[in-house]
Amino acid sequence: MTAALVAGLLAGYGIAVPVGAVGTYLVALTARTSWKIGACAALGVATADGVYALVAVLGGSALAHAVEPVTHPLRWAAASVLVVLAVRGAATAVAHHREPRAASRTERTPPRPARAFLGLWGVTMMNPLTVVYFAALVLGSQTSADPPPLERAAFVLAAFAASASWQLLLAGGGALLGRLLTGSRGRLVTALASSAVMTALALRMVLQHHP
Repeated sequence: MTAALVAGLLAGYGIAVPVGAVGTYLVALTARTSWKIGACAALGVATADGVYALVAVLGGSALAHAVEPVTHPLRWAAASVLVVLAVRGAATAVAHHREPRAASRTERTPPRPARAFLGLWGVTMMNPLTVVYFAALVLGSQTSADPPPLERAAFVLAAFAASASWQLLLAGGGALLGRLLTGSRGRLVTALASSAVMTALALRMVLQHHP
């Protein structure tokens, strides 16, 4: 049981810690909204990681091979969504900077926590390579052909907890950033920088695996 917990924690941190386009968007979203919304979005990312950990534990290599034919189109879809979010964030930041009064009205209607959760969950679920990652770890670390259900559950819960703790840390960083950058120009620069990084990471997501 302890080994399964440790393996799950290491797997969860291994997939969550490298900050990509989703992590960048999470920080930016929290910075311009609130900790509550950012935390819900963070849990959406962690839930997707937990789902893929569960899929890997239940299906192993069979499901890892099953998702291979759709990895490329799903990767393109995820990158497209992230680029759209980046462009939208930059355009909104510019509009708010030019019209402060309109900005104050718009910022009072941020996305609802449920919408933030589902949005980040959906984008993260578009990365089927996560299940390949978890399946490789499960198959490489298990000591028996059929691990007990409790060990499987411990692995999945530990992976979810690790991912959730890291994503919540990113959201906390975004909330702190939002408090520090109270000026209009500071928020504009942060939003544009975040959008540029998101776009670059989304393009890299596609190009580095291009056949």
